[in-house]
Amino acid sequence: MKLWGWMIGLAVLGASVPFAVAQSNLNTPSASDQYIPRLGDIMSMAQSRHMKLWLAGKAQNWDLAAFELRQLKGSLVEAALLYSGLPITKVTTLEERLQAVSNSVSAKDGPTFSKAMGELTDGCNSCHQSMARSFVVMRIPPDQQPFGNQVFSPQGKR
Repeated sequence: MKLWGWMIGLAVLGASVPFAVAQSNLNTPSASDQYIPRLGDIMSMAQSRHMKLWLAGKAQNWDLAAFELRQLKGSLVEAALLYSGLPITKVTTLEERLQAVSNSVSAKDGPTFSKAMGELTDGCNSCHQSMARSFVVMRIPPDQQPFGNQVFSPQGKR
């Protein structure tokens, strides 16, 4: 049921963006005054939220984990709405994985959280591959290093 809610929400938001942009252009001197974050910036924030979500869950700070999960979902929705070239089906298929993370956070279940985060991370990588960005590889952070949730060595050297 929640998957349908996400899909309907994305569809409604997607349908309203052109109208909102048209309305906002009426109230501003020019469209160039509108700030639209670059996709890379949105994804960098998603990466940061992914890492913070993991660290919060591992520390069993479930309130912080729930907050970071909401922020991560918001980043994904923002990317899908602002960048029509994204495969929206890949973003919406993350909903089941995001819901599994949410369920584990609500249950305060560390082992289930770890498994759900692994599956979510696999979903992120699947989307990157579908966009010919397979060089962007996410992982569960092995420790608390900054950007510990991304693999930086090339495929042949991992």
